[in-house]
Amino acid sequence: MRWVLGRLRGPDGERGSSLVEFVFVALVVFVPLVYLVAGFSSVQRGVFAATAAAREAGRALGTAPDVATGMARAERAVELAVGDQSVEATDVRLEFAPAGSGCDAAGSYTPTLTPGEEFSVCVTVTVRIPLLPEFIDANTATGQFVVQRDRYVDA
Repeated sequence: MRWVLGRLRGPDGERGSSLVEFVFVALVVFVPLVYLVAGFSSVQRGVFAATAAAREAGRALGTAPDVATGMARAERAVELAVGDQSVEATDVRLEFAPAGSGCDAAGSYTPTLTPGEEFSVCVTVTVRIPLLPEFIDANTATGQFVVQRDRYVDA
């Protein structure tokens, strides 16, 4: 029986080395893996925030009775949608683009909310990767939603 226990324990010079190897592997593999998961989830959270904010701002503006009320509703909808994803509201831009153009043409167009008007709502969110310095502008996510105002609206 002593012989079996002696064989199971192994040589005395190797005691505790598996603990050291496990800690080394944990530091080399698991810490970067956790950082990558945190970084990807941060970027994905920004994409979800931009998409949801554009959709909600478009709906709020498209159903508004006038431009001033619509703009206030759209800005509030963006704040709520971005806050829902825990993204800082200081890194968000709400812009509009004319019908048929993408978000790269946004910024020069202002919706008039006339019956039958079509335009795009573009929301850009700057996403910061955790533990990177502020001067590194990691990624931007842009959400677009096309609004088509109903032709038969009471004026």
